[in-house]
Amino acid sequence: MTDVPKRKTTSLLLVAVAGLITAASLTHWLDTHTSPPDPTLQEQELYLSAGAARRLSLGFNALVADWYWMRSLQYVGRTILNAREHVELDDLGKLNLKLLSPMLDAATALDPEFIEAYEYAAIVLPPIDVNEAIRITRKGIDANPNAWRLYHQLGYIYWQQRDYATAARIYEQGAAIPGAPEWMKAMKARMAVEGGSPATAREIYIRLYEQSGDQKIRDMARRRLLQLDSSKEVENINKVLNAFRSRTGRCINSWAEITPAFRAGGIGMDATGTPLDPTNMPYRLLDEGCSVELAPQSEIPKR
Repeated sequence: MTDVPKRKTTSLLLVAVAGLITAASLTHWLDTHTSPPDPTLQEQELYLSAGAARRLSLGFNALVADWYWMRSLQYVGRTILNAREHVELDDLGKLNLKLLSPMLDAATALDPEFIEAYEYAAIVLPPIDVNEAIRITRKGIDANPNAWRLYHQLGYIYWQQRDYATAARIYEQGAAIPGAPEWMKAMKARMAVEGGSPATAREIYIRLYEQSGDQKIRDMARRRLLQLDSSKEVENINKVLNAFRSRTGRCINSWAEITPAFRAGGIGMDATGTPLDPTNMPYRLLDEGCSVELAPQSEIPKR
């Protein structure tokens, strides 16, 4: 009887070793079949298709899917770090990320239930290749028909494209899935009536923040919410500045001249009367005191 546990232990060890060998072999294959890094773009060509990855995984699909997932995150992170300016996760179209779609496609082909990878594709891919973003997200829905979160992600893509009618249909389909939250129905109605409104944008980013399991996506959604708050504040501050100019025929020389109006309008200020953005950074005067903008060091996206 004592030989049975030993045989089971040996079998498990052999499986684990085989998995490690598979992962190491795949990594070596990829590394030896990639061209030297482009010193300008800092990226590598990927020659391994999703189908080839499945064949080489030798049954360790989840393990290799995780490898592709981590590689895609590193690829995006490295490219952002090498960019000359800060870019948001949902605004990467200006960067050359042509390998991201194949990586995410491979990860989801190896593990069709990899919800986080589909979610990442829906957020990051649209500015790079919106058709690929839609295709991969729809692939996720086909493989996970009860995952209402993926309908939210697909609706988000169409909302970004200002195709509010299609977004409304997507949310309606997702809302019909058992277990889908009530706000999915509300999103369908909101898209149909006021798809392009700031209120709809706020609802979209609130739900992304609440539902995402990826901290980077949550951070992006938080900053977009701050951006919405700041846009409204800038609008209110500029109204005060315009009213002062209409009354006096000139722009302000200092914030102190309109501090009472800020107090009356509920605009947040520091001790000197300088208005503060939602992160408590001071706004900056422009046009010789006629308008304002976010400070360069503010974490709120400028666009």
